[in-house]
Amino acid sequence: MADAIRPIHPAWLRATHWLNALAMVIMAMSGWRIYNAAPFFDFQFAPAITLGGWLGGAIQWHFAAMWLLAANGLVYLACNAGTGRLGRKFFPLTPRAIAADLRAALRGQLAHADPRRYNAVQRAAYLFVIVDAVMLVLSGLVLWKSVQFPLLRELLGGYEAARRVHFFAMAAMVAFVAVHLAMVALVPRTLLAMIRGR
Repeated sequence: MADAIRPIHPAWLRATHWLNALAMVIMAMSGWRIYNAAPFFDFQFAPAITLGGWLGGAIQWHFAAMWLLAANGLVYLACNAGTGRLGRKFFPLTPRAIAADLRAALRGQLAHADPRRYNAVQRAAYLFVIVDAVMLVLSGLVLWKSVQFPLLRELLGGYEAARRVHFFAMAAMVAFVAVHLAMVALVPRTLLAMIRGR
């Protein structure tokens, strides 16, 4: 009975989720505009899906969202660790469980009866996003303050390598968001739970 009354997602989780979503949208769109100013692949992003209008404006948007992402991410991690949710929701996790749930998902047989429990694929995906966000922040620090973070710059292979790490980490984040939205479309009550908590 207590589970029926207790929210599926606590208020702090819903708030940090939506703030992270906002920060990611702003960072992706402004980042695409920054990339267009000095592309390292033979393509550019359409100006209609970029933010900032010009390089200086895009950088300002990017930095504003960076602070939001970093601060909000720290709150998210602290609340997850402090409440014990990190251990309860994401572990244990084994390659065998991921493979089994992935096979079930590809066959359309993965159950979503209890939105309080994450399957192994969800656990792996959410843990990946946490690691990916950390890589975005670390590589972003090198791009922003390369001289102040020489060790980090060298660990990432230099400034140009850090640009590529940042680009591919953001591409992975955008891919995660696309799959995440597709799954929400398939199981729409998960969106209601993230809005209302119940």
